[in-house]
Amino acid sequence: MVFTGLGAGFFVLIVGGGIWWWRKLLRKRRMTNRKRKFFKRNGGLLLQQQLNTTQGRVEKTKLFSSRELEKATDNFNDNRVIGQGGQGTVYKGMLVDGRSVAVKKSNVVDEDKLQEFINEVIILSQINHRHVVKLLGCCLETEVPILVYEFIPNGNLFQHLHEEFDDYTALWGVRMRIAVDISGAFSYLHTAACSPIYHRDIKSTNILLDEKYRAKVSDFGTSRSVSIDHTHWTTVISGTVGYVDPEYYGSSHFTEKSDVYSFGVVLVELITGEKPVITLSETQEITGLADYFRLAMRENRLFEIIDARIRNDCKLEQVIAVANLALRCLKKTGKTRPDMREVSTALERICSAPEDFQVQIQIDEEDETTKLFRGYSGSTEIARSM
Repeated sequence: MVFTGLGAGFFVLIVGGGIWWWRKLLRKRRMTNRKRKFFKRNGGLLLQQQLNTTQGRVEKTKLFSSRELEKATDNFNDNRVIGQGGQGTVYKGMLVDGRSVAVKKSNVVDEDKLQEFINEVIILSQINHRHVVKLLGCCLETEVPILVYEFIPNGNLFQHLHEEFDDYTALWGVRMRIAVDISGAFSYLHTAACSPIYHRDIKSTNILLDEKYRAKVSDFGTSRSVSIDHTHWTTVISGTVGYVDPEYYGSSHFTEKSDVYSFGVVLVELITGEKPVITLSETQEITGLADYFRLAMRENRLFEIIDARIRNDCKLEQVIAVANLALRCLKKTGKTRPDMREVSTALERICSAPEDFQVQIQIDEEDETTKLFRGYSGSTEIARSM
C-alpha cells in the first residue's frame, strides 16, 4: 500500500513536471514566434537587405535583444523618460557594461514611420563624425522598433535657449562654438560622407549638447543620401514650421541649400534667443523668425534684437559677422546662398578673428544689409563673400 502510494505520487509528480515543462516549452515557442513576427513586421528583413547592399560602407549595427533593453531601462520605467515627441519616447538606460545609452522607442508602427526607422539606421551607420550622435544599435523583436544611441547628457539646444535659463549657454562664446560644431557636421554630411546626406530637419531640438556643451546633430529619420551627380531630392513637403526653406515649399525640390536655410534659422536663434515662430508684441501678429530677422537687419536694428542674455558680454563684431552670414543663408533663392562648407569655413574664421577687426556696412541691390569685414590692419578683407 505504501509503495502504491509512493508510486502514484511519483507518477503525479512526473506528469505534473511534464505538463509544466511542456507549457514552458510552448510559452517559449510562442514568444520566439512572436519575436520573429515583430522582427519581420518591423522591417528586420528589409534592414538586413539594405545593410548587405551597403556592406563595406557601414559600421556593424548591433541588434539588441528585448531583454537587454528592458533590463537597461528598468522595463521602460516612466522615471527613465528623458524626451518625448511625435516619433517616440526616449529613455535613459544603462547597459551591462556600464555605458549610459538613450533608448528611443517608437510610438506606433506604420509604413511611413517604419521607413523612417530603417532609413535612420542606414544613414547613421554610414556616418562617423564627432559632432553627429552615434547609433549603437537597434531592437526589432518588440512590438514597436527601438533605436539605441550614445547618451548625450545636457539635453537639446532648444531647451537651453527657450525653456531653461542656463548661465553657460548664455555665454556668446559657447553659442559661437555650438555654431562651429554643427556647421562642421553638416559640411561633412554634404561633402565628405560616402554619399552626400541631406538632413532635411535641421532645428535646435535636433542639436544635442554633451557634458562639455559640445554639439551633436541627431534625428536622421527623414534624412536622405543622394548620389553625387544629383542636385536635389523631389519629395512631399516635410519639415518643421519656421525652419523650412520657402523655395522648397514652391518646388518640392529639396537641395543642400535647403539645409543651409534651416541652419540659418538656427544661427538667428543663437543670436536673438527667439523661437523659430514668434508673436510680435506690438501687433500680436505671428511671423517666422527668418522674416523678423531680415526686416530688423534691413532697418539696421540688429542690436535691438540681440538676446539680452548675451548683449552686454558678447563680441559685437562677431555677432554682426554671424548675423551677416545668417542673412546670406536665409536668401530667398537657394543659388544665392553659400554652401555648408563655405558657412563652416566662415564661422571658423569669425571665431578666430582678432577682436578689434573693423566692420563696414553697405546696402546691396535687394536692400538687405551686407557687412564687409576687414582685418584689424585695415587692409585685409576677411569675408567679402560670406
